[in-house]
Amino acid sequence: MTLARDTFLHILDRHISDSSLQLLVNDKPHTLGAGEGPPAVTLRIHRDRFFNRVLSQGNLGMGEAYVDGDFSVEQGELHEFLTLLLRNRIDQKVRGDPRTVLRVLRVQLGNMLSGAQWRYVQHHYDLGDELFESFLDDTMTYSCGYALTPEDSLEALQYNKLDRLCRKLELKPQEHLLDIGCGFGGLLIHAARHYGVTGVGITNSRRHCERGNENIARAGLSDRIRIELRDHASIDGRFDKVVSVGMLEHLPRKEYGRYFSRIAKVLAPRGMGLVHAIGTSAPSNTHDPFIQRYIFPGSGQVKLSEVATHLERQRLAIRDVENIVRHYHYTAKHWLTRFQQNQHRLAPERYGPEFRRLWEYYLHCCVAAPLASDGTVYQVLFMKDYAAPMPLHRV
Repeated sequence: MTLARDTFLHILDRHISDSSLQLLVNDKPHTLGAGEGPPAVTLRIHRDRFFNRVLSQGNLGMGEAYVDGDFSVEQGELHEFLTLLLRNRIDQKVRGDPRTVLRVLRVQLGNMLSGAQWRYVQHHYDLGDELFESFLDDTMTYSCGYALTPEDSLEALQYNKLDRLCRKLELKPQEHLLDIGCGFGGLLIHAARHYGVTGVGITNSRRHCERGNENIARAGLSDRIRIELRDHASIDGRFDKVVSVGMLEHLPRKEYGRYFSRIAKVLAPRGMGLVHAIGTSAPSNTHDPFIQRYIFPGSGQVKLSEVATHLERQRLAIRDVENIVRHYHYTAKHWLTRFQQNQHRLAPERYGPEFRRLWEYYLHCCVAAPLASDGTVYQVLFMKDYAAPMPLHRV
């Protein structure tokens, strides 16, 4: 364990340039990094295996170490530590440092030869409404909000986002709207209530369909909008506007072509559409191993070039592209705070201590990544008619 510990301390001390942090290892403080002033974060390491896990498995090892209580945060916040690592591009700097790479490889090789296995393995959780009610707003909107000010409440963030989507689409009374991957119907309800549209939402989640239609009925809008249980590949009809929020990143890449071709097929000749998706600005699509194993297996980060290519193939004219990733930071901070306040209410037989720590770590990642990673949240607005009128200014 000495090699792993010394290598980890060396990496942080050498490659953190804009700040400093403190690690308490066997009650001995280690102040690391070139930044001036007091340490931004202090971690206490409870088990030496922490170093092995992180060096061998990156964020997956860090997440599992947090779940297992191998370390705790004594000063500052976990997401501040994660942001610091991301901001200083630790992984990239290590890859460019041959001596450090060799030390890390020795740690990883030692683990392979010893047959080291981590105790924590993937569990399948049937995630119910109770979990999401513990940190989402009343509309149960589980996607990036939009901040008009840093002090906006979660309710304001989501209202701002829903209204801004409607304004980007220039929704008008009696227009027919399709929402692909509509969740519990929050956007459909907002569009019908405030913009007078009719509409259909589609989802492949039976629970979303049932509860979404209940929400629509309570809003008194069942005569105008509805949610159907069906797959994106089966959509038909004709719609003036099409919107899809948080859907594309959960499709395998081989489905992108069919997804955009169905949108093009159902969109009216003068219609407009908008796709909102978590993406990446990096040249290669790197999947975070922690998120892949425990949160969104099979998900991807969409590249803007992929979206543009598919829209071009379908002769859909791109009208506006916006990256709102910084707004995810404010959204996720509210989610994290609410989850920390409400997790004690979750049924312990269904959401035990390990699951709650796992979900908390995930939300810390959501707070950190928008500030310093290559992640993006793209909103791509497009239209069917190249010659359709366009405003001089974006919404």
